[in-house]
Amino acid sequence: MNKSRPHLLLVDDEASIRDPLGKYLERQGFRVSDAPDASTARSMLLSYDIDLVLLDIMMPGEDGLSLCRHISANDGPPVILLTAKSEETDRIIGLEIGADDYVVKPFSPRELVARVKVVLRRISSGAPKPDRMGEVFSFAGWTLNTAEQSLHDPDGVLIPLSSGEHRMLEALVSRAGHILSRDQLLDLTRGREGGPFDRAIDNQVSRLRRKIEADPKDPQHIKTIWGGGYRFSTEVKRL
Repeated sequence: MNKSRPHLLLVDDEASIRDPLGKYLERQGFRVSDAPDASTARSMLLSYDIDLVLLDIMMPGEDGLSLCRHISANDGPPVILLTAKSEETDRIIGLEIGADDYVVKPFSPRELVARVKVVLRRISSGAPKPDRMGEVFSFAGWTLNTAEQSLHDPDGVLIPLSSGEHRMLEALVSRAGHILSRDQLLDLTRGREGGPFDRAIDNQVSRLRRKIEADPKDPQHIKTIWGGGYRFSTEVKRL
């Protein structure tokens, strides 16, 4: 990756979004190529050394999810999806098939740049991509095995977790140090059953705290970020 000027590929069928966003990204120090459809994007991925793809989901012809699947299957560059608020299910699918992040339209260009920098920083550091199967995480003596869906406490005792609790804990520890909004956690955990969505997330976090915190009322691992969401604040190691 060209650290001084990373090369982004912006794929969106709407020129009214593609053109001004491309110019903004260039002003922020990126080299930007753009494509109006998936077919053009495939050709450009073969022709250029692309560091990251910004990919609209809803496009005529081959859609963004199909292209994202192709990029991930061929060990291509990281992908950030550009989605509409109504595309919640597509965001979930996108994350499952290999997308690294998403932003919801209409989005702040500054937020998009921040997310691009986070993903590029992770790639350049050699850190594993989130949501890979079979990872083992360690924090404060605890061990989370994503392949076995098991959690052991510092004494080696197996702590039972529901599938929803496991997905929540995996989402948090795999992104330790980052603030995750409730919307992001909903998409990452696919937890849409029962009650208002915000409360569903809060209730699941409360149940997790009762299982992993010494004092659930004064949590040290899963911190509440007022107005932001939640952050896993304990150092996490991948084993």
